[in-house]
Amino acid sequence: MTASPAEAAPETQSGLDNLTLARKEGWHRFVHAPARQRPDALTLKQIRALREEARADYDKQRRVWHANVGPLRTPQLAELHEDLWDIVDSNAQDGDKAKGAIAIDAFPGLGKTTAVLAFARQFHLREITEDGEWTPDGHERWPVCRVGLTGNTGMKDFNRAMLEFFAHPGTSRGTAAQFAHRALDCMLSCYVRLLIVDDLHFLRWRAKSGVEVSNHFKYIANEFPVTLLFIGVGLADRGLFSEGSSCTDAVLAQTGRRTTPLDMRPFTVDSDTGRWEWRQMLLALEQRLVLANVHPGMLAENLSDYLFARSTGHIGSLMTLINRGCQRAVRTGVERLDQDLLDGVKNDAAAETARRELNAAIQARRLTTRAPQARGAR
Repeated sequence: MTASPAEAAPETQSGLDNLTLARKEGWHRFVHAPARQRPDALTLKQIRALREEARADYDKQRRVWHANVGPLRTPQLAELHEDLWDIVDSNAQDGDKAKGAIAIDAFPGLGKTTAVLAFARQFHLREITEDGEWTPDGHERWPVCRVGLTGNTGMKDFNRAMLEFFAHPGTSRGTAAQFAHRALDCMLSCYVRLLIVDDLHFLRWRAKSGVEVSNHFKYIANEFPVTLLFIGVGLADRGLFSEGSSCTDAVLAQTGRRTTPLDMRPFTVDSDTGRWEWRQMLLALEQRLVLANVHPGMLAENLSDYLFARSTGHIGSLMTLINRGCQRAVRTGVERLDQDLLDGVKNDAAAETARRELNAAIQARRLTTRAPQARGAR
């Protein structure tokens, strides 16, 4: 193995991306990076009094901060983490027993990957705290391995991706079986306990490569001492959990027999509980914004209905809108979020498509995001 993980730790989180998380050094950076320092909250007068260089530095700090707000501990995230801890901690069986897998199957924009990475970070740190950075045989301990799939991923590609996470030198030559044996050796040597397979929906399940990888997942569950955690969209529709009658369907259904499906729900406002959850999330979010003219209730009171219509209750769409709105508020000197400013900010296509219908329902008073407590307070 390579040098100690501690030697690869960076001073900041700059440069992290999905490709980085596909390598153990990048994963270590993600896990051990210090918490971001929130920029000081300055008044508009203080901001205007800054010298040009200091003002540019302050605005840069806020650009980076607003682009990385989160993750927020929403009820959805908390529920998912509880389920993940239940399953992962229960998979402490001896090596002769196959471990149950997990499949997080939900629509895009609900924060699946963000929530899983937050959980995996906690799990990694717990394992290192309990057992140390080195295994009894002197290898690096890597409790988590993350692999991302593409639309053309086959068994050999998948095995190579696992090897590339560990920077294994044997990724250029070999058969699928040889890559698998090398990956198994890495996982055993590094005491991997959680294998994350992201973007599983990119796999063409009905194609030959999809059946091969499905069989390979069963092999991993049987032979590797890991919990498989799949992340994807429409996995049930693709046959991961189905009990089809054909040979191909039956092969894929075996994976479903060992897999627990989990989801992440969007925010809804058709009940008082849902409306209260939406309000609490907006209150938590506005406390993290670093704008000179931010004030209590800026999001949760003044923009509650508007933000729900613009995001359709999807945390990903909401965070995108808030991030872009903050960038414009800083750049233009407005230093606050309001409907006039956000009307000029573009959001993702799915959210914009559903916006008109939700706006109509809110205007006709058929829909409201306000919890009874909030309405009473006003």
